[in-house]
Amino acid sequence: MRPSPEVADLIRTGVQIVLDAPAEWLKQVDSAVLGGAGMDVITSDPTLLEVALRINEGNLRHWATANAADPGARVPVNVGAEAETYIRDLARRGLDAGSLDSFRTAQNVAWHLWMEICFALTDDPVVLRELLQVTSASIATFVDDTVKRLAELIDAARAELAGDTHAQRRVAVALVLEGAPISRERAESQLRYRLDGPHTAVILSGDTGIAHDELEVACEALMEASEVTRRLTVVAGAAELWVWLPTATVATDAALERHPGIRMAVGSSGVDLDGFRRSHFEALSVRGVIARVGSSRRIAHFDDLRLVTLLGEDPSAADEFVETTLGDLRNADDHVLTCVRTWFASGCNAAETAVKLYTHRNTVVRRLARADALLPVPLSVNALHVAVALDLLEWRT
Repeated sequence: MRPSPEVADLIRTGVQIVLDAPAEWLKQVDSAVLGGAGMDVITSDPTLLEVALRINEGNLRHWATANAADPGARVPVNVGAEAETYIRDLARRGLDAGSLDSFRTAQNVAWHLWMEICFALTDDPVVLRELLQVTSASIATFVDDTVKRLAELIDAARAELAGDTHAQRRVAVALVLEGAPISRERAESQLRYRLDGPHTAVILSGDTGIAHDELEVACEALMEASEVTRRLTVVAGAAELWVWLPTATVATDAALERHPGIRMAVGSSGVDLDGFRRSHFEALSVRGVIARVGSSRRIAHFDDLRLVTLLGEDPSAADEFVETTLGDLRNADDHVLTCVRTWFASGCNAAETAVKLYTHRNTVVRRLARADALLPVPLSVNALHVAVALDLLEWRT
């Protein structure tokens, strides 16, 4: 449906408002997408979620830009390399075209926001009716065309992965993790990995733009530093690997020295099938907590995050706990915060703290007194809560 000249001008004005929209406007679309049906798998993966939101925003701007150039004309599908990679990642996770519902959710929210713009552009009922009819058809057609194209891509990717050994391995791993009735012999045969003995699970993920090959190189470095010669690896996405190493200790620091764009979430070591499962779920939990609290840490171990993992399930509650417990101590300088943390780690012994910090005991005492002055409740009566809050605060940096 081609618009009249008057409506075409209004469309150009409206889409410019969209292109100049503040961040809060886009956050409404993102928020609705996150709550869409079937988004749990996507929201649990920070890398996948980042790409999904970026694609949705890109589609919104693509539609607006096309209508600025040719109001009301059919907008061509905007499927680039990033969208194709995203679709392959969905297929690797066993998802089908139903996982594309986020695009419909984004359409509904964007339409309501667009109507608000339209009602502000004109109060002429005839012109307004045409404006809404033309743009409604344009948006619906664009989203329909986009979802259809992506559905074709995801079906093709699923067919391709049907013969992919990585996909088959992931299915076998999923059965083991779910506790399905798969025999140990069959699982070990499909995985080519022994399930007895020790296991430590690691999730390697890359920043935007990190190639899959670099993840593999980092994984090899992790094996070498940990002195193991075999591993089980599942490709969980273009920028994520699930790894199990047959060892109780992993040398993550040494492995990441030459790979600054890669992060590692590490579960505690375990033994046999139960340890295999538990270590991986712990690594997943660590990855999720790190994403929720917005930590910049590249390496995170479950053993260091046990308490934070328990409290990090509700970010707002955790934030409130840190704020009410620490008060002004949250913003103290690093010397004071480090001193208090070291004091706790030293069994609340000032002399031992001084040794660990290579400073004088009197300096430790002064810094502890400074911390006491900043706290809403003194250390002497609230030490446990302060220690927990400091742990939470540390993982938010």
